[in-house]
Amino acid sequence: MDSSTGTADTTVPQPPPSTGKLITILSIDGGGIRGLIPATIIAFLEAKLQARTIFFKKKYSQELDGPDARIADYFDVIAGTSTGALLTSMLAAPDKNNRPLFAAKDLNTFYLENGPKIFPQKTAGLLTPVAKLLGAVRGPKYDGVFLHNKIKSLTHDVRVADTVTNVVVPAFDVKSLQPVIFSTYEAKHEPLMNAHMSDICISTSAAPTYFPTHFFTTDDGKGGSREYHLVDGGVAANNPTMVAMSMLTKEVLRHNPDFNPGKPSDYRNYLIISIGTGSAKMAEKYTAPECAKWGLVQWLYNGGFTPIIDIFSHASSDMVDIHAAVLFEALHCEKNYLRIQDDSLMGVTSSVDIATTENMEALIGIGQELLKKPVSRVNIDTGVYEPVNGEGTNEEELSRFAKILSDERRLRQSNLYQLPVIHH
Repeated sequence: MDSSTGTADTTVPQPPPSTGKLITILSIDGGGIRGLIPATIIAFLEAKLQARTIFFKKKYSQELDGPDARIADYFDVIAGTSTGALLTSMLAAPDKNNRPLFAAKDLNTFYLENGPKIFPQKTAGLLTPVAKLLGAVRGPKYDGVFLHNKIKSLTHDVRVADTVTNVVVPAFDVKSLQPVIFSTYEAKHEPLMNAHMSDICISTSAAPTYFPTHFFTTDDGKGGSREYHLVDGGVAANNPTMVAMSMLTKEVLRHNPDFNPGKPSDYRNYLIISIGTGSAKMAEKYTAPECAKWGLVQWLYNGGFTPIIDIFSHASSDMVDIHAAVLFEALHCEKNYLRIQDDSLMGVTSSVDIATTENMEALIGIGQELLKKPVSRVNIDTGVYEPVNGEGTNEEELSRFAKILSDERRLRQSNLYQLPVIHH
């Protein structure tokens, strides 16, 4: 900690949870080009952490941590699926100075510059619907070559064990028909799980019908090897919040000294920000009478969308949110869990791959508008997000979280520096 200012020292790694009071998680859903929505929100949070003066509901001002602060300095785990994993990698992969590769304010620029090349838009014409239908039947919509090369050029040889904070990324193995969860924690125990971040990001982004399945192998340096045959992590967990919580609980069962015994099993000590990529729930996109007439092709392609992908990804995200919301309510610590999600996307903004400049700017606008909306929680009976009285806007709540995160980091650094030296 900087004793001259009282601010957290952002030049050193985040001390472990055992030196503080909380366990902090940032979780980012999958959703293709809609990753612009969480990227916008994360940029706001990082700006609040950097601010020299922060105002919360006009009640107080608080000096925080300055322009060098990065999201990875405050979260014990950043979890991401698909596009959320790409954001996770950019926030947590190290640069040459072992600092995060990207500042959060640069995430949107990455999407704006590379989105059209990841999701190349074909020129509209009379045969376009027919061509799209044939394409959906014959193979993946995109070859993924640009995405592969871009991720590799960003992360180089960085492996999951090298990240500046712990990451958790789910994928799904089509050969073994089971989820595969890559994490910094797991990679340090099992060398065969210490895959390159490029392979992990490519795998968890390989949405069926959109990108090809990704195959790679790892080795442990002792003659052992493992094959991976992976598709999009959204098949298993489009919202990776509970996956991250489970991986942390697994670490306490391993007696990881980074955690106080029993703390990870008490979710009242968790502080979680979970950010969605939006959905068209309120638009009532599909109806039972319509779907009742569909065969295989219509489930794969309908009006430019892929209904089966929409349905399983949103179902996966919502089930996790319902579970987490009920859990934190039962423990009387609802304010430790913040879910930010827009369920009113309309038209092309609900697509995962329309990367036109107009649509990408619209998605950034949705993220900015979402900050101004009231804090909402899912109604477990209707699945609709409803405003919570007395908790202000998402912007105000993120400001509150920024202060808590900064205070937690200062506490950890203070406790770490005060620990006695043990002589052997």
